[in-house]
Amino acid sequence: MKIRDIPWYNRPGMRLKKKGVSTLSDAELLAIVIGRGNKEENAVDISNRVLKSHNFNKLSNLTFHELEDEFKNQVPAMKMVAMFEIFRRSSRQIKKGYKFSIQTAQDVYSYFTDELEDKNKEFFYALLLDTKNKIIGEELISIGTLNSSLIHPREVFNPAIKASSNSIILVHNHPSGDANPSKEDIEITKKLGDAGSLLGINVTDHIIVGKNCFTSFKEKDLM
Repeated sequence: MKIRDIPWYNRPGMRLKKKGVSTLSDAELLAIVIGRGNKEENAVDISNRVLKSHNFNKLSNLTFHELEDEFKNQVPAMKMVAMFEIFRRSSRQIKKGYKFSIQTAQDVYSYFTDELEDKNKEFFYALLLDTKNKIIGEELISIGTLNSSLIHPREVFNPAIKASSNSIILVHNHPSGDANPSKEDIEITKKLGDAGSLLGINVTDHIIVGKNCFTSFKEKDLM
């Protein structure tokens, strides 16, 4: 069945306009995003098929090429990649717009969780703070498995010095979802903490972001 074969008053777009977006099913919402189907399936049928294997959370983690395989078309795949990226960016902008000052480890976790929680590699950041613990910048230091020999204090503290940071907070994710620190995490934290002491830029915490959880080195008395 094609969309045009559905009574006009029951088509997803018309129901959205007349009754509101909350009345639509997941498949109908997805159908509106992808726009149109193909000769074999209408947009709702495609959405139902895809959602049988992947909920929205799982879809958001797929690469463009994986989405292209699921939808059997690059156009809806591009729309989905763009849509989920808009969600991530808007969420981060809202959190950054209303939480400039870092008071707790939870604040740091909230600031980074949308960016880091679902990454399949480790991303290591330095969060730069002023004397009032307000965020003045963030610096991506490395991507990939952490290794103390690869995380050099120079890459961490150069941007902090340029920004006249009073202190920094180290942040990275664990793709496994387990936020417990590894031996390497502890070594890196000590190495950078010692370097910060020499430079007069305090490393106040190291936050590991896991799946719906985090670990604060400061709260665990690991620094």
